[in-house]
Amino acid sequence: MVFVNLSEKLQEIFSGLKKKGKLTEKDLEEALREVRLALLEADVSFKVVKDFIKRVKEKALGQEVLESLTPGQQVIKIVNDELTELMGGTQSKISVAAKPPTVVMLVGLQGAGKTTTTGKLANLLQKQGKRPLLVAGDIYRPAAIKQLQVLGEKLNIPVFSMGDKQSPVDIAKAGVEHAVSHNRDLVLIDTAGRLHINEELMEELKQIKSQVHPHEILLVVDAMTGQDAVNVAESFDQALGVDGLILTKLDGDARGGAALSIKAVTGKPVKFVGLGEKLDALEPFHPERMASRILGMGDVLSLIEKAQANLDENKAKQLHEKMKNQTFDLEDFLDQMRQMNKMGPLDEILAMLPGMGNMKQLKDLKVDEKQMKRLEAIICSMTRDERRNPDMIDGSRRKRIAVGSGTTVQEVNRLLKQFEQSRKMMKQFTNMEKMAKKGGLMSFFR
Repeated sequence: MVFVNLSEKLQEIFSGLKKKGKLTEKDLEEALREVRLALLEADVSFKVVKDFIKRVKEKALGQEVLESLTPGQQVIKIVNDELTELMGGTQSKISVAAKPPTVVMLVGLQGAGKTTTTGKLANLLQKQGKRPLLVAGDIYRPAAIKQLQVLGEKLNIPVFSMGDKQSPVDIAKAGVEHAVSHNRDLVLIDTAGRLHINEELMEELKQIKSQVHPHEILLVVDAMTGQDAVNVAESFDQALGVDGLILTKLDGDARGGAALSIKAVTGKPVKFVGLGEKLDALEPFHPERMASRILGMGDVLSLIEKAQANLDENKAKQLHEKMKNQTFDLEDFLDQMRQMNKMGPLDEILAMLPGMGNMKQLKDLKVDEKQMKRLEAIICSMTRDERRNPDMIDGSRRKRIAVGSGTTVQEVNRLLKQFEQSRKMMKQFTNMEKMAKKGGLMSFFR
């Protein structure tokens, strides 16, 4: 889970502040000392931490804060605002060309995940109505062109390639011309990287830039390299001039220092973040939402967007009707699990709910994809009548289902128990809804 270590520590610090009816300057000093340590441990740049603490302290020392009825909450709001500002303030979007195609050049070191990110970005923008063309400009790394072509096939997005014998500059120029003639309004150029920054790499990128005049140069950096990612960003920006950053593997970095430091140090906004290996695991970066998640306030907007993008609205309505009529069965249970799985890891989904981010058990809450397949196998091994009426599944049927699904009777029992718990919970929600409509919801809790 992103920022899990920092998030836990900050929430623990502020939980102590909220319990105090009145705050003294000493209380604030002690809390900010802990915040400083937490940020440094999260691999945030020392200078960035120093400036951040200074700004929070200046705003929090005012009489309106220390003498307010909720001083702890006021301090948290200040920290939330400053964290948001530290990461860029507001979402930074890709500049779109007045006359298509919009040309986006992706640059970065080898190993940052540039080629995969090129495909992920094309996938994201295609869902927003764009018609992308991928240009295979990395002629040096073995199989880089093939990798991009495979991604293009999976996403049903065309890939322009001239093999590995032409110069990257010529490939980029020809790619843009191809996009114009084939009515493509977005060109994503995958460029070569190196294991380290050198003059040869930068010179080639400068030549591509001078020939195709990209509307955006996006630097792809590996978040797991911490402050090295910040140093790489500075070097690329000084040599090439970048418009924004894409942080990959942010889900694998529990510290998250690069995401917090990079805007303050380079002045360049983080535009997208990679949060997994799947081709839909790239998201626009919202500083205000990320700050809210770090402080355990949830991220309901992102949760709604995930649901809208991944869940079938008609199926949701049908499920609601079945809940009301109490006809929810194992076929619905399986369908619900499949749809939830599309939204991403369960711990990340729950962390977006207000008040859930500080639950330490979320850190260990992982849904294994293999386990999901075993559950599917169990349900698919049942007859239609058994799926629709689980109460009829006796001991002998359970043994048959276990054999048919390649699992154990214990696993079948566990699944049936989980289903029964879900059905009870849905019945409870339905009763609450009925009570609410009658205006007597409070009597339900008495």
